Amino acid sequence: MKSSKTIILTLILFGASFSCKAQQIYFPPLAGNQWETISPASLGWCTDKIDTLYNFLDSRNTKAFMVLKDGKIVMEKYFGTFTSDSLWYWASAGKTLTGMLTGIAQQEGYLSIDKSVSAYLGQGWTSCTTDKEQLITVRNQLAMTTGLDDAVPDQDCTTPACLQYLADAGTRWAYHNASYTILDQVITNATGINFNTYFISRIRNKTGMTGLWINLDYNHIYFSNARSMARFGVLLLANGIWNGISVIQDADYLQAMTNSSQSLNKSYGYLTWLNGKESYMIPQTQFVFPGSLCPAAPADMYAALGKNGQLINVVPSQGLVIIRMGNAPDNQFEIMNAFNNLIWQQLNKVICNTVGTAEPLDKSNAFTIYPIPANTEINIINRNASKGFKAFLVDVSGHLITIARDSKNLNVSGIAPGAYILNIIQDGKRFIYPVSIAR
Repeated sequence: MKSSKTIILTLILFGASFSCKAQQIYFPPLAGNQWETISPASLGWCTDKIDTLYNFLDSRNTKAFMVLKDGKIVMEKYFGTFTSDSLWYWASAGKTLTGMLTGIAQQEGYLSIDKSVSAYLGQGWTSCTTDKEQLITVRNQLAMTTGLDDAVPDQDCTTPACLQYLADAGTRWAYHNASYTILDQVITNATGINFNTYFISRIRNKTGMTGLWINLDYNHIYFSNARSMARFGVLLLANGIWNGISVIQDADYLQAMTNSSQSLNKSYGYLTWLNGKESYMIPQTQFVFPGSLCPAAPADMYAALGKNGQLINVVPSQGLVIIRMGNAPDNQFEIMNAFNNLIWQQLNKVICNTVGTAEPLDKSNAFTIYPIPANTEINIINRNASKGFKAFLVDVSGHLITIARDSKNLNVSGIAPGAYILNIIQDGKRFIYPVSIAR
């Protein structure tokens, strides 16, 4: 017999899957500039707050900003002389591109992420001893747990002399550019295909993206326009499928890519940042910070984040993709997730009056639950007024958050933003609704 907690977690997972499939995702044509739009007003958003958001972004040296809902453009703004055709660098946001390409290479049988990097680069690609070097796997590169020293004079340097042993692979998390950059050569050697060529054929052309990887000193940087960044965001939102065509078929790899890849930094997947975890680490420090990476964003948001505020945010529960390109916001916000949180604080003022309703997992119409996401309260309409009910909210771990009896609303003003499950008991039956809270 399964425990009640196991049942709840199973229903949560099913609910997340159900809610993602409930709304069909739009995919723009592979060629041309056609892209369907949907107005903020039609979504119930506070349109009078949009200019304030744009002014904030403009004051933080933003060049391009986009918000998409279920693949359709809700907001698209360019600043200064930057246009929809202008090219810009992704910086470390391009790591998530490489993360997906690694999964495709594994899917096609070219490599295994559990094999030693030395299997693809040969021995001596670091200055470690042979046995310590052999411990480093491709998975360690994806998870930033190679154990190589990130405090060398140039952490971008990829020569063996710069790749020095500090800890056994898998025992230390550190945001290390050089160990990531070498992953490009792993893919090239494993496939026998030039990295750019392989990327273009496996991801870029299948999604209608433009752009190119360019070598800058030791780094390998992707350049494209903002809409190409948005196309990749939609691909992530659609779980690796573009308009019915699987760009990546390995669902287990994608699941691992957007979930904690190790226990050291729970907010990091495979070259992808994760929100809603109990703690996080940031580049260039070994301190573990308590709380969520981006508290103002929905808990299920995950992100590709790059230097100077290049970002892709994906929110599966709400069908949202957020894009930002630009220069460094200012000296105060060099930590990329801090700036991302500031953007969400402003964006939440725009996404204010969303009146979406929660869908029950059993498709009954016993109750109507709104607004979703909620801000200060969740309204409950009982369609069978002759029968009382009991409602209780649990978090994704199955822990009880709050209870309401025969009330038309559930006060959530003091509850942290994130994803939750609303359970309603009526006449011996349980009705389960995936809900979310946002500020």
